[in-house]
Amino acid sequence: MDLFVILPVLFFSIVLHEFAHGYAAYKMGDDTAYLLGRLTLNPLKHIDLKGTILVPAVCYFFGVPMFGWAKPVPVNALRLPNPRKSMGKVALAGPTTNLVLAVLCALALKLILMSGAFSEQATAKAIAFLVYGIQINVLLAVFNLMPISPLDGGHIVEALLPEKAAYAYATFFNRYGTFVVLGLILTGLFRYLLYPPMYLIVSLLIEFFGL
Repeated sequence: MDLFVILPVLFFSIVLHEFAHGYAAYKMGDDTAYLLGRLTLNPLKHIDLKGTILVPAVCYFFGVPMFGWAKPVPVNALRLPNPRKSMGKVALAGPTTNLVLAVLCALALKLILMSGAFSEQATAKAIAFLVYGIQINVLLAVFNLMPISPLDGGHIVEALLPEKAAYAYATFFNRYGTFVVLGLILTGLFRYLLYPPMYLIVSLLIEFFGL
């Protein structure tokens, strides 16, 4: 697929993902991201060397769907009510936003297919753009929900575990989590973990909207 389609959709999706984290924290009382200028949709503020550049490049090189992540929005858990539980809610905001974006892309695709108001060439480009928008946002949601810190799923697990278990879990994955994630990507094992739920969600969207 054309990189001029892939990159804007990917960047927009991961920027909104991080913005959602910051906004959720802001609504619960932590204005750290706002004060540091990170509560913004400006993609330059969210670029991360590994997640925004290296991981997408590796995915493109190995011929797998391109995805990645942005520089984490700073959140001060001590400024949140019930910090551990609140951090779980902040973490959940990112994948939820990606799923909402996938639904909006599916809705837009349905409206375009029904309208017939565009030329054949414009319709083909819009279909490619929106289909990728559905796929990448579902993939981002599923990927980030993996129960491995620093991914959102790890923080959600920490919020659900008893305090001592959560501490042990966080200690291990704060040290090794990034290596586990990169290992899953480089070995291709992430396909077997992510593709089944991704295809299930995409197929449900297709069936629901009659695409």
